[in-house]
Amino acid sequence: MPLNYHHLRYFWAVAHDGNLTRTAQRLNLSQSALSVQIKQLEERLGHDLFERRGRQLHLTEAGRIALGHADAIFSAGQELVATLSGTVQSRKALRVGALATLSRNFQIGFLRPILSRSDVEVVLRSGSPAELLEGLGTLNVDLVLMNRPPPDDSLTPYETHKIGEQDVSIVGSPARLEPDRPLRELLLEQPFILPTAGSSVRTAFDALASRLSVRPQIAAEVDDMAMMRLLAREDIGLALVAPIVVTDELNSGRLREASEHPRIQETFYAVTLRRRFPNPLVQELLERHAASAFLS
Repeated sequence: MPLNYHHLRYFWAVAHDGNLTRTAQRLNLSQSALSVQIKQLEERLGHDLFERRGRQLHLTEAGRIALGHADAIFSAGQELVATLSGTVQSRKALRVGALATLSRNFQIGFLRPILSRSDVEVVLRSGSPAELLEGLGTLNVDLVLMNRPPPDDSLTPYETHKIGEQDVSIVGSPARLEPDRPLRELLLEQPFILPTAGSSVRTAFDALASRLSVRPQIAAEVDDMAMMRLLAREDIGLALVAPIVVTDELNSGRLREASEHPRIQETFYAVTLRRRFPNPLVQELLERHAASAFLS
């Protein structure tokens, strides 16, 4: 029996949305009717394409294979229509998810080789780790940028690429920060703007304070690098932050950096999903970054 491509298209839509109810509403179908269409496709292929985890739909291994073929099939159909209508488009898309709290300067630096290309459109989304990894699992994003590796889940074939490591510094306004002042004295005398508890940087800072027998005054705890940058500029306290976050302020002299480093590093990761049909732009970007890191 030949494959029913209507069933395949319905599956394709649900797989990219990751939500049966939302897809049914978008396609103006009842949820039960959409479920029947997908069930018929599963019966034809002889494999379950989705599994439920709580209220969420996740692709099975067979589902990921089916989606890879569906992407190729419907992409070829779009190219056929575009070619025969004379409107062929050569632009390619790269969908990137990034933690809402991640440094914008770092994101731009990593994506710069792709952002400068006229034949590539970058779709950049931000969110929580759970939201981004869900988008990766449903193939709504091709790549996720994080400052911590994803949880080890044998059900989800994540590929985690370490793409950067940066020293964290103490920065503050010229009126507040004497650069040559010893680190312990700064911890004793100045209020601090810190990442929230649970982050790797905050854990390392707390361990440092303990070794120095200091209990710093905490002016603010934030998980958003843009907010940390703003609070440092407003002279709320000294900020524990990677210099790339406040590059413009350091260059202009609005903020300055302590001479003694806390010897804390922040690590950055690019997380992908093992796919049969990966986006070639992802591999190109990772290879470019690896080459530039090696040369530097």
